Amino acid sequence: MVVDERRARRTVAAAVLAATVTLSLAVGCTTSSGPPPTDDSRSADRQPSPTWPAPPTGPAPTTAPVVGPVLAVKIDNAPAARPQTGLDSADLVYVEQVEGGLSRLMAVYATNTPKAVGPVRSARESDLELLRQFQEPVLAFSGAQSKLLPLIDRAPLDAVTPTDMSGAYYRGTGRPAPHNLYVRPARLLPSLPGAAGLTTGFRLGPAPDGGTPETSRTVRYPAARFTFTWSGERDRWLVSMDGTPTVTADGARVAPATVVVQYVTVRRSGFQDFLGNNTPYTETVGSGRAEVLRGGRSYDVTWTRPTALDGTRFTTADDTPVDFAEGQVWVVFAKAPGA
Repeated sequence: MVVDERRARRTVAAAVLAATVTLSLAVGCTTSSGPPPTDDSRSADRQPSPTWPAPPTGPAPTTAPVVGPVLAVKIDNAPAARPQTGLDSADLVYVEQVEGGLSRLMAVYATNTPKAVGPVRSARESDLELLRQFQEPVLAFSGAQSKLLPLIDRAPLDAVTPTDMSGAYYRGTGRPAPHNLYVRPARLLPSLPGAAGLTTGFRLGPAPDGGTPETSRTVRYPAARFTFTWSGERDRWLVSMDGTPTVTADGARVAPATVVVQYVTVRRSGFQDFLGNNTPYTETVGSGRAEVLRGGRSYDVTWTRPTALDGTRFTTADDTPVDFAEGQVWVVFAKAPGA
């Protein structure tokens, strides 16, 4: 299949490709001057080229284990795209800022395979850095800005759009395009790797000492708002977006066990949409402050990710690793003050 063929080609040149994409991300590239493409102002026209691990007894590893790939899906989060499908089955959900101060989600699947996920939307430049911590993941997306596509093709991941594998995608009838594209995960990745495929920076275990009682936490983007409200009855954080409870298409309330608010640098990238809005670049390599919400408490921690190949470690002031509660994890990338 397309995914297997691309993986075989990239394995042969893995070292060269890793260096190439790293250099490309650092340099950036110019925007397209042609007519605006369809579907989120980006083109998909290209030729093919949760149970988490228990904490280890020693220091947390910094590189991903050699296991099968996870599936990452870029999910539309515009109001017209809600409610989403398959979001509650993800092991990990990343929230990032996109053009116009809006948000987009990246759902990562390692232990559960829903029948469908979506609506699927386009990729961003910072996705390539974020996904390097996984072992050659499969990325499902609708397309990308034309000059970003070569970077995606050279990245150590299996990128699959509807052009690559039309049978894996379909258009729903309940809402208009572009908010109606869905993917069948089993068509892209028949077998998931299990918890071992997740980034090694995340560990399950008991809560750290201390913390501050927390019943509600809100993270604001210029044009989006996320609120996580603690439910002692469910032992989960109930998600609301823009003041409305977040449910899936089948009515399930989205309720992660752990929420991480990770403060990062959000800068301008080398890309923009056809309206001239610059695409923000979320830097996930480096270090900074974060808040870990679990068990109705908030913990101030430090996050570190030395290189793109490393997982993200979360530690207390004395460098003790912070474990997460068993269940789904949301990581919300928030702009660090002054960044």
